[in-house]
Amino acid sequence: MERFPKCVVRRLPLAVSVCLIASFTLTTPSCCGDKEPRTSSGLPAWAEAHPTEGVSGTFSIVAVDPDTGVCGAAVASKYPAVGKVVPYVRAGVGAFCTQHWHNPPWGEHALDLLAKGDLPEQVLVELLRDDPQRDKRQLAIIDVSGRAANRNPANADPSGIWWGAASGRYYACQGNTLVGSEVVFAMARAYEQTQGSLADRLMAALVAGDKAGGDHRGRLAAGMRIAKKGVEGYWLELYVDKSGDAVTELANKYATLQHEAKGASPAGRQP
Repeated sequence: MERFPKCVVRRLPLAVSVCLIASFTLTTPSCCGDKEPRTSSGLPAWAEAHPTEGVSGTFSIVAVDPDTGVCGAAVASKYPAVGKVVPYVRAGVGAFCTQHWHNPPWGEHALDLLAKGDLPEQVLVELLRDDPQRDKRQLAIIDVSGRAANRNPANADPSGIWWGAASGRYYACQGNTLVGSEVVFAMARAYEQTQGSLADRLMAALVAGDKAGGDHRGRLAAGMRIAKKGVEGYWLELYVDKSGDAVTELANKYATLQHEAKGASPAGRQP
């Protein structure tokens, strides 16, 4: 009688399977000696096939004022309502951005780790250690002392075209899916050269990045979040969730806004 090889069903670890469907433990057949395709990191190919939270091709900036404890972040993208899924800030703690294959649940967790005393580099290690999609992440983090760390994707999507980061005194700029490197460098120059409040400087940096070309796919959404000691939640949050010219619309909103976060900079005037 002809004998057939056994087909073995192999159970995958929950930590991997949860990336696809949180409530199920996945099984995959390994039959007749066939090997499952794997990525360069040794993970199953399907584990890096799809983003669980979407893809936020974007440019952003995180910044702090160590003297006052004010922390902030600003972002723009063709991704809808990007200001509500990429930047996270906490007064006296720091700021964090998660983008490209972004992961919003990391936002408050990253700030919790900073709050308990972890260095920015340690926070990134903790977030990425067991992440099957680590090569698709772009992360930026800064603590209230001004220590900043960036993590660029090693395997950005083909639409990425250009991605990278630049950091300086008490800030870090980063982006992916950009027209080129000038977007990030224009943001850095604008932040450094603008006189005014932290919010003024963030707005100036975002406008500069947009004028340099920004996200090559379009200008759909933008947002800014600022946190101040003694104020619960966000001290200032400003969003444009869907627009044909989001950064300009955000800048116009900021210019007409009456708020203590604003300074005397021209960034507070209409572009």
